[in-house]
Amino acid sequence: MPEYTILRASNPVVIDGKLDESDWQAAKSVGEFKFAWYVSGKKEQTVAKMLWDDEYLYVSYRCEDAHISATRTERGSSVWLDECVEVVTAPNADDSENYFNIEMNVNGAFLEGHHPEGLGSKSKERWHCEGIKIATSVEGTLNEDSDVDSHWVLEAAIPFSAFAHVAKHAPPEPGDVWRLNLNRCGGTTNEQYSQWSPSTTKEPQFHFPQAFGRVHYSAKPVQ
Repeated sequence: MPEYTILRASNPVVIDGKLDESDWQAAKSVGEFKFAWYVSGKKEQTVAKMLWDDEYLYVSYRCEDAHISATRTERGSSVWLDECVEVVTAPNADDSENYFNIEMNVNGAFLEGHHPEGLGSKSKERWHCEGIKIATSVEGTLNEDSDVDSHWVLEAAIPFSAFAHVAKHAPPEPGDVWRLNLNRCGGTTNEQYSQWSPSTTKEPQFHFPQAFGRVHYSAKPVQ
């Protein structure tokens, strides 16, 4: 499974969907996304990066996309039907079946969930990721397939306090390891499914804790 070291932000991260801070420029990407269920069409790549500080896990996505589409604007709506990215994470690496997911679309609408006993279990807890910050930007025209777009960007700050009831430490301590995956789906013209750490299921399924990667929280500042 892939691993990634999350460096500490050296400066305040402004959530504006621009990714123009020096910290984002210096941060390394997680690497190419994989297309486990590829059928046809262009494999549009995603550049994803992560940073952290005492309050937030910062995640950024730059999504190559020739035809950007999204119509949902409300929290809790069916954002997976739009151009969408997702963070799934198990803050306690010893219990990867106890995980959270946050799905976010081009409009900044999002859907969150907690699965304390894995996908499909009878036990589901209502969970709200209070304090999350999301911003997006589009290089192209939204919901207009007659032209060719370039890409869209999503930037998120996810508060560690939202995981305090599960994580060993919130915020993490340097050296802590979480299980985590970064996913992308959607598209009405070129529908694709891609991931940082690919699932091994026959059909598209992002909620597959066995495939979650490992992220290491480092005390080293990005530079």
